[in-house]
Amino acid sequence: MSPLILTFLTFGTVVAAIGGVYSIAMDVYLRDRSRVGQRVDEEFRRQQKERVKQSLLFRDAKKLNATPANEMTELTFRQRVEVMINQSALEITFETLVTLAVVLALGLGAAVGLFRNSIIVAIISFVIGGGLPFYYVQRKRKARLAKLLEQLPDAFDLMGRVIRAGQTTAQAMLAVADEFSQPIAGEFSYCYEQQNLGLSPEYSLRDLARRTGLLEIKIFVTALLVQQQTGGNMAELLDKLSTMIRQRAKLRGQIKTLTAEGRFQAIILVALPIMLFCIMFFINRDYAGELLDHPSLITTTVGFEVLGGLWIRKIVNFDF
Repeated sequence: MSPLILTFLTFGTVVAAIGGVYSIAMDVYLRDRSRVGQRVDEEFRRQQKERVKQSLLFRDAKKLNATPANEMTELTFRQRVEVMINQSALEITFETLVTLAVVLALGLGAAVGLFRNSIIVAIISFVIGGGLPFYYVQRKRKARLAKLLEQLPDAFDLMGRVIRAGQTTAQAMLAVADEFSQPIAGEFSYCYEQQNLGLSPEYSLRDLARRTGLLEIKIFVTALLVQQQTGGNMAELLDKLSTMIRQRAKLRGQIKTLTAEGRFQAIILVALPIMLFCIMFFINRDYAGELLDHPSLITTTVGFEVLGGLWIRKIVNFDF
């Protein structure tokens, strides 16, 4: 046999062997990956059903206000914090958060107060330590709601296509839960499981608006309830809602761009005294160290810095 033919046959055999091994490995890997994904989905659905069964709304639907637009006006402090925790999707309770805040407040206040030997500094540290857990939960809530708002237009587009295919609204929400990632998958899956376990669509949709607290979700729920009573083209309604949300997001981006200068000025004004003190401390430590002997002056400065920062933040941040 010719050496050239033998070389080509050897090359082809090696390529075929590598391809066969790769195909077998990928088949096994993808099959295992599919099983893992299926088990994860099943566990997620099971947890959602348990959450629905344990929820107060499932046991007593009358607990839900008939007008979700004003559901936050008569809530107590505990209820407001619990709503904030639910919207942040953190696995903590109100008692755990309050306990953590008290421990941090006492620990930080006592440590800093003893170190500086100042009651004023201890009080400021106490307030900061107590507010840190709530600030963290608020940041997580804000980030989660922002991602949820970002997912809404594509989710409404998918629901419109599913409804055009002849499926129901509940099945369209299930499609969103299957195709999208968190957090919108969890919220729509929870709403679907509520209806699947016997809760009326009206109550489940109103609870969806109450849980998220987003204006766009409230508009969606209101439009859906009106459509169920009066009729109409649901797919077209979802397309219009998707377009409206995208336009609001575009307008929000334009406003953020126009107010960028104000936010940048706020950062400079707040950071400038701290930066100047640090520079002066390294250049002339004895001169800058005189300020540390006057804690009341430092406290007043920090207080006015915080007040000015909040004032500017109020000017450049507004809802519409």
